[in-house]
Amino acid sequence: MTDSGSPTTRAADLPTIGVEEEFLVVAPDTGLPLPLGGEVVGLARGFGVDLQPELTRVQVESNTPVCRGTRDVREHLLAARSAAAAAALRAGGRLLAVGAPPTGPARQPLTATPRYRRIGQEYGLLAAEHGVCGCHVHVAVPDRETAVQVCNHLRPWLPVLLALTANSPIHQGVDTGYASWRSVLTGRWPCSGAPPYFTSADHYDAVLDMLVDSGTLLDAGMLYWDARPSAHLPTVEVRVADVPATVDESVLLAALVRALVTTAVRAVGRGETALPISDAALRAAYWRAARDGIGGKGIDLFASRRVPTVQLLRALLRHVRPVLREAGELREVNTLLTRVLHDGNGAVRQRRALRRRGSLEDVVTVLGRHTLQDCAPETAA
Repeated sequence: MTDSGSPTTRAADLPTIGVEEEFLVVAPDTGLPLPLGGEVVGLARGFGVDLQPELTRVQVESNTPVCRGTRDVREHLLAARSAAAAAALRAGGRLLAVGAPPTGPARQPLTATPRYRRIGQEYGLLAAEHGVCGCHVHVAVPDRETAVQVCNHLRPWLPVLLALTANSPIHQGVDTGYASWRSVLTGRWPCSGAPPYFTSADHYDAVLDMLVDSGTLLDAGMLYWDARPSAHLPTVEVRVADVPATVDESVLLAALVRALVTTAVRAVGRGETALPISDAALRAAYWRAARDGIGGKGIDLFASRRVPTVQLLRALLRHVRPVLREAGELREVNTLLTRVLHDGNGAVRQRRALRRRGSLEDVVTVLGRHTLQDCAPETAA
């Protein structure tokens, strides 16, 4: 590769980003989910990090501040994982970056907030079985109309990002046959997965109003589509990923998402309309990505044919290469992507660990080690 990796003069004009990571708190030896989320949130403040509770008590969430690029993202993700892991250890648990619990019951206790209680009452087992963890990337956009059009442009690439980050092949003690079982579980919610194609912000808002007025959703925050205008920030939020096993993989995801959004914003500015891919085709591509991950084949939605996932990843990289070059992140992204394709992502590593001895404890050990890869030694112990 000939690119220096140095940012160009336009790098300062690129949009800011923020990253949210969700984690499980588990028993250190068995990996069984532990309802210690509230305790971990409280203890993390003593380590200088504000975590957030999640829907179930076995989860916590970290949020970076607004970041300018991958260097900022990496710094904040490492700090958050270190602090969250130290807090989990002090609470008697262990922090895991994993898309779904490898072991333990499907149902988990809900966090006792008024909103989460309402969700539990309205959605029943969907809520109780939602102890899963994703990674959400926010990218700043000029306005809401642009945000809606950007989401249209992102639709064909969402399955590729899912395959790249798949990190939940094992659930309730068995290999599910899917690289991302989290994607299958989250797909049961009434508004999840790939977003519909919207003609305008007014169209988007009309659909949202209908969903809330009909009682399908409690509020706009329950639009769990994998790309959406944020309900409370001037951003597009991309929610398709399992939480990556390592900080490196989260940094890779953040860089690719920002480059995709930036590329889409520029296309919208040129008056380019996104390809209106059918919901059926997109659903098929999602299923293929969730099942095969990076090691199999996916669907090229531009050509309507099945191709190796690595070919789709290379196409994505070509699509966003100009933005990555402007940001000075092309070399880093190339390096990180090459590493994932060579070593495997979280799903590949979990299965590799399980095959050695058929031991779930081995899976938990591998997950714990990769969760804290490159973190401070005292928290990685």
